[in-house]
Order: sequence, then C-alpha cells, then structure tokens
Amino acid sequence: MERHAMNETTVAKHEHLKKIIRDTKGLAVAFSGGVDSTLVLTVAHEMLGERCLAVIATSSTYPDRECKQAIDWVKTSEIPHLVISSEELDIPEFSKNPTNRCYYCKKELFEKVGEVGRERGLEWVSDGSNADDVGDYRPGMSAARELGVVSPLMEAGITKAEVREISREVYNLATADKPAMACLASRFPYGSMITKEKLNQVETIENFLDASGLKIFRARHHGTIVRLELGAEELARVNATENGFRDEIVALAKKQGFHYVTVDLEGFRSGSMNETLK
Repeated sequence: MERHAMNETTVAKHEHLKKIIRDTKGLAVAFSGGVDSTLVLTVAHEMLGERCLAVIATSSTYPDRECKQAIDWVKTSEIPHLVISSEELDIPEFSKNPTNRCYYCKKELFEKVGEVGRERGLEWVSDGSNADDVGDYRPGMSAARELGVVSPLMEAGITKAEVREISREVYNLATADKPAMACLASRFPYGSMITKEKLNQVETIENFLDASGLKIFRARHHGTIVRLELGAEELARVNATENGFRDEIVALAKKQGFHYVTVDLEGFRSGSMNETLK
C-alpha cells in the first residue's frame, strides 16, 4: 500500500504517545494482537526495550486463531512476553452475562497482568483503549480506572483512524488494516448465559468464515438462531448462491446445533448488542 506523510496533529500525538510510555519507565501491556494493543506494544518496545512485557491471556472468550497470531507476532518481533490464563467463565457474575459483564472480565485480567508485571519490576499496566472508546458503553474501562491501568492511546488523544495511520505510516504494521475483533462474549445478548459450549459454537462458525477468506463478520448467538453480521463484500459473497458457499454455512451452523441461520440486513456494526441498551 502506498505510504503517505502524516499531518502535524497526528505527528504530535504520536510524539506525545511515546513520551507517555517512556515516562512509565516500565510497562506490562495487556496484549491481544488487535490494532490498538499492537501499536501500544510496538511503541512500548521502542521506548522501553526490555522494560516492556507483552502479557497474552488465554481464555474461552479469546479466539484460538487470534491468540496464536498474537503469540507468533511477539516471538517474531522478539518482544518479551508471557502467556497466562484468565478464565472469565469461572466468574459467576461474568457468565450470567449482565450489562456490566466486561467489568468483571477486565478486572480479573488487569489484576493478573499487574501481578506478573510487578513480579518483573514493572509498575504500570497498559490497555489499548483509544480516544474513540470514550463515547461507547465500555464498563471494562471502570475496572481499568479502579486498578490504575494507563491508556496511552486515549491519553494522547489518538483515535482509531489515527491508530491505523500511525501503525501503517510509521511502523508498517500488518494490523493497520486488520478488522476490529472483540471477544467472543460480545456475540451474546445481555442476560443470555455464556457457556463454553455456546462459545465453541460461535468460534467454529467464525473460524470457518475466516478460513474462507471473509474479513468482516460476527456470528451472534440467539439461542437456536445464529445471526450473521457481515461487511458489504462478505454479504455479496454469501448471497451469491451459485457457488454453494451459503449452503456450506447453513450446514455447518446446523451441525453446531442451530435450528435457523439468518443474515442481518443492517450488516456488521461494532457493539451491536449494546443497541438494546439505548
């Protein structure tokens, strides 16, 4: 992709980001391999060297394919890292799936990241929240604030678009154009119990869509119904019945135990389960 010079505002924000991270003098980064945390970790490694640690937390809600990609990337990048377990399903308040579900998840995650960080002399924990996250419903941010977690991207005023721009123009990161990816728990309506079996149903379908070359998708779990949210190109491909792709999806979903397979005409939108809260 053609490279472009960043405007002065974005350049200044990038410099501010570097200063924020450098001033921590040591940082444990909660790393998922997504667009935001990859940029935070990249800058942390640039500014702090061995005084930064990528902490990757495995769990039933973290897709295996994403976890493997994250581990492969830190190994290839030669960034100090540690893989820990953070199983949210063991938290009753989480598995019952209340509207503040993410609070319990993030609280456990950041406590564990902080613990392993302090064992290595790293005082601060960082998340990947950016400036755009302020306007969304994110109870997990309450847990971050309670535990003193820093949000360098947010503090520097860097938006999602600027995260992608800096990732691309400064660091040539492959994640610059990576679609947003939320944890698998976000596929369930609030109040619907989250179980490992249900998570496996969703992950199996999404793994198939990913392996089939789709980029933008979500498989939302509504009991015996799976509701697919797709990007425009993905929707066109599913609707092209002559290649039999749609039949493959239906067959797989029914094998997973769903009675009905639907496609949402509004298409993909991040955080669509929060629409019921408005």
